[in-house]
Amino acid sequence: MALTGIDILKMLPKKNCGECGVPTCLAFAMKVAAGQEDIGACPYVADEVKEKVREASAPPVRTITLGDDEHKFQVGGETCLYRHEKRFEHPTGIAVQVMTGMDDAEIEGRLERFNGLRYDRVGLELKADMVAIRDKSGDEAGFTELVDRVRGKCPDAFLILMSEKPENLVAGAKTCGDFKPLLYCATRENLDQMVDVAKDTGCPIVVRGQDIGETAELSEKLQGEGIKDLVLDTGARTIRAVFEDNVAIRRASIKHKYKPLGFPTIALPCEITDDPLLESIVSSVLIAKYAGIIVLSDIHGDTLFPLLLERLNIFTDPQRPMVVKEDIYPINGPDENSPVLITCNFSLTYFIVSGEVEGSKVPSWLLIKDTEGLSVLTAWAAGKFSADLIAAFVKKSGIEDKVKHRTLIIPGYLASIKGELEEELPDWKIQIGPREASHLAPFLKNWKPE
Repeated sequence: MALTGIDILKMLPKKNCGECGVPTCLAFAMKVAAGQEDIGACPYVADEVKEKVREASAPPVRTITLGDDEHKFQVGGETCLYRHEKRFEHPTGIAVQVMTGMDDAEIEGRLERFNGLRYDRVGLELKADMVAIRDKSGDEAGFTELVDRVRGKCPDAFLILMSEKPENLVAGAKTCGDFKPLLYCATRENLDQMVDVAKDTGCPIVVRGQDIGETAELSEKLQGEGIKDLVLDTGARTIRAVFEDNVAIRRASIKHKYKPLGFPTIALPCEITDDPLLESIVSSVLIAKYAGIIVLSDIHGDTLFPLLLERLNIFTDPQRPMVVKEDIYPINGPDENSPVLITCNFSLTYFIVSGEVEGSKVPSWLLIKDTEGLSVLTAWAAGKFSADLIAAFVKKSGIEDKVKHRTLIIPGYLASIKGELEEELPDWKIQIGPREASHLAPFLKNWKPE
């Protein structure tokens, strides 16, 4: 049961020292209860208290962490069934599979595509996250050699090590050093061995049953052995069965707090179909409902990019607009005579405007004002893109040191504040730009400072 702020306050030292970054212990306790602070931020709390609070405040789907302290990948941590209720926390991990015994050119091609298929969209880099390394031969030396090869070729890839031999999983994990992989998998047949593997390596492990019931049973046994970092595979290998199992697992963990199923899931579209297009379609269903990790046989731009966009849309917080940093953005190599434009920091607005400016080939300075992610008219109506705030930003931005002229181009929809802005910036001339970003190219090509 979750602890209230008052429950947590009773366990704090009540020093009101502020060393946690919060002025009082009561305020800190309230933030911990709301999930906005970690209990470990208090330097005076006993370890047993930290463990109790963290256990009580843990999300119903446990968070599993791969990698190391500097480069982490997290899966799980989910608290709701539907994204509009709150938000989904950790995007589905997308993995590409390589295997021992596979042709060297094929392995090289998959790893090159893993490194090369990266896309910049709304200021984010979209890419696959993981490489699944499957031990098909059972040869420990060949498996660890492939693990070492992937680590060298794809240093930012998080790893899933897949072998039927627990000793090979141990060897593979040791090859990774401090960079923790996910180990696949514990079954009814090797459960005792996988307990030792998990304790020896400290790595999260996948538990796979013949169905959802057996998976829950095995999960409960592993937790009884003190193994808490698990990922679930129900053994389903049809799209309908995987879909139904994922929904059932999420409902059991979120609605009923059923701890044996309170873990993220892994799905293997690569084992559901041999058709690459159908594999991508299956993956799109599982990203939406509710796979923590999906393993693809291969990745190509035409099938990967739609999955990345779907994932971006689903795992974007619906209550928090996407924004870019308030700053001066040079486009096309501007100089002291280049035009100066200003707009809001709603990411879609920024990328549309910057794209049109870049396409015009006109060197320009683009000022991005923080409007808390609101679009131009919405920000103006909310008082976050007013003449006084724009003027204050222009003065502090440093743009006056970059240009000789004093002409500022504002969005056409803000024409009504031109007079106010000229009063706030008496040294500047205010030009009204086009209302639509698509008209920026001809406007800039004919631009002259006033």
